[in-house]
Amino acid sequence: MRSTPIRSDGMPGGAFSSLILKGRNPWWGDTRNLKQRGIITYTISPFRTRAAKNIFQDWLFNGYRRLAGQVPYWIVPFAIGYGTYAWAKRRDAWQNSKAGHLASHGHEH
Repeated sequence: MRSTPIRSDGMPGGAFSSLILKGRNPWWGDTRNLKQRGIITYTISPFRTRAAKNIFQDWLFNGYRRLAGQVPYWIVPFAIGYGTYAWAKRRDAWQNSKAGHLASHGHEH
């Protein structure tokens, strides 16, 4: 099935592209056939870049320095939380023991 001239009008490679602009594709924004002037592009050779140079060594020393700088901010809350947890475990064990029952009720059943 062929498309009609109205449907293919102005499309890339359409029926009228050979008539307009002497064979150049008239599609808007197509710059393949136009010479560009005043555009400068800079690139770096892939052989000159070293994205992962010393990545593990730098991570080890820089990571240690950064973590050591954060220790004062998390060691105090951690110590308070662990101290509270240890105290609660000891108190719970004592309250569930025979001595704890005798101390809280004052007599044996």
